[in-house]
Amino acid sequence: MIPFIRNLNTMFDRIPNDVVALALRLFPAMVFWQSGRTKVEGVFTISDSTWFLFEHEYALPVIPFEVAAVLATVAEHALPVLLILGLFTRFAALGLFVMTLVIQVFVYPDAWILHGLWAATLLALMARGPGMVSVDRWLGLDGAGAAERSPAKLAAAQAR
Repeated sequence: MIPFIRNLNTMFDRIPNDVVALALRLFPAMVFWQSGRTKVEGVFTISDSTWFLFEHEYALPVIPFEVAAVLATVAEHALPVLLILGLFTRFAALGLFVMTLVIQVFVYPDAWILHGLWAATLLALMARGPGMVSVDRWLGLDGAGAAERSPAKLAAAQAR
């Protein structure tokens, strides 16, 4: 049994981290994107039902419902697009992580298992970054390109 487990673990070790990072970006992005689309009519008109939900069901204690509705709707459209593109990935993941915490604490506290899955996924993105298949990597904002442009690397290159 031990050799089988070792072989299985070796096989799993071959899954490229960039494939994992892409999945970590795409699936939570689609959850939030679909939620954002339910809040609007047409291209981007906040629906009457959204205003109602934010006033009566979601009712955040910290900010006015009008502000919360606009912020959530914009965030659920913009941040998933950034995640899918892999652009400003860690920032986008942080924004959705904060939204998840707000939803968990103030809106649906009994849905902690689902919110925990979202939070864990977003936390992994914040900690490990977007992977190679991302605009961040292509622009050198994250990963190998960013490491090559770090102040320490640039100083060392100039000293040569």
